[in-house]
Amino acid sequence: MIEAVRNAFRLPDLRQKLLISFGILVVYRLAAHIPLPGVNRDVLDQIFRSTDQNILLSLLNFFSGGALAQFSVMAMGVYPYITASIIMQLLTPIVPHLEELSKEGDQGRQKINQYTHYLTVPLALLQAFGQATLLSRPFGGLPPVLEQWGFSGSALLPTLTILISLTAGTMFAMWLGQMLTEQGIGNGVSLIIFAGIVASVPSQIRLLWQQGATQLLIFSVITVLTVALIVWVQEGQRRIPVQYGKRVRTMRGNRLMMVGGQSTYVPMRVNTAGMIPLIFAQSLLILPNTIASYFILREDWIGRVGNFFFTAFSPQNWIYWLMYFLLTVAFTYFYTDIMFRQQNLPETLQKQGGFIPGIRPGMRTETYLNSVLQRITLVGALFLGLVAVLPYLAGLIFGGGTLNDFNTLVISSTGLLIVVGVVLDTMKQIEAQLMMRNYEGFIR
Repeated sequence: MIEAVRNAFRLPDLRQKLLISFGILVVYRLAAHIPLPGVNRDVLDQIFRSTDQNILLSLLNFFSGGALAQFSVMAMGVYPYITASIIMQLLTPIVPHLEELSKEGDQGRQKINQYTHYLTVPLALLQAFGQATLLSRPFGGLPPVLEQWGFSGSALLPTLTILISLTAGTMFAMWLGQMLTEQGIGNGVSLIIFAGIVASVPSQIRLLWQQGATQLLIFSVITVLTVALIVWVQEGQRRIPVQYGKRVRTMRGNRLMMVGGQSTYVPMRVNTAGMIPLIFAQSLLILPNTIASYFILREDWIGRVGNFFFTAFSPQNWIYWLMYFLLTVAFTYFYTDIMFRQQNLPETLQKQGGFIPGIRPGMRTETYLNSVLQRITLVGALFLGLVAVLPYLAGLIFGGGTLNDFNTLVISSTGLLIVVGVVLDTMKQIEAQLMMRNYEGFIR
């Protein structure tokens, strides 16, 4: 890995891509420290430093890279965009127009991406309103973080300023992610989330150290074991043997030559979806809590329903972790199926004259590959689900049945999977770029 990065810096174009990626991430981290006006900083610091802090706030703060603890313009990160992407992917097979666009290749995907951007704006406004409403409530005997909040009187202008600023921050983060994808190395949105998670690690370690050396040791052991397991599963694959039949090709001078006939394999990964299902499930679980936060201050039956959903979908509740596990498993199957359909592997093999020994080309091959994919995806889905609920299990085992003593672990396993997944994916892209350039140099 270190050798690949070193070789990449020796090539001018790859070095430029890496420097652009690093520069964009620095800009994102600098923007995450731009504070919003009208925020009681002292109360905000007390909330995030207290041992009984709201775990939902801790969760949101972790994935924003500490931006929520400062209530900066980047407090929401790119999660509204991820939620919009989930909605568009769910609507694509249902809405005929979107399904037609998905079959039009690059141009159709660009159009769907444009619709996703449009949808991100109202979703960002909704999430901004939910987070700000949550911080406008008194917490633990402390005054509210946002003292001027509402759509009446003198609070109207500060409220609109906060909503517009948070939405603009999300759109700016999304634009930075696109710039990363186009001009840098790796998936831009994943790298933005990766930067936020890595930026929060030192403060999380400091919190564990303050809670005791024993918890820091336990966390370190769990981290090392989880990283080893993640790498082992991420690199696991089922190799499907493929045989290419011999074909007769006419050469110059009317000479005939037999070509083909080689044997190879199709690698089917145990975890094809990577860390995307965890990001999708996390974004979707934040949505009910955000919507419920709009109504929890009401004293009628709507307020009671809002309080129920706010409590049920809070990370302190077992319902949250059960839904997290189920959604992660479901999204793993969903995203893997989308990726497999986009590859159109059975038709590609048939066009190239390839076949799986003992399996007839065409529909039989498609049925066989689907059955293999379903079986190995089960292992990957259960693995991702286990990683998702690992903080809850660690809290039950080591935290005396509660999660309050393991605020860091509540978000570390998911973040760890995202970090390892992004690093592995980025390194593979760097190695692919190096291989392509070495091949071009050999041809010349």
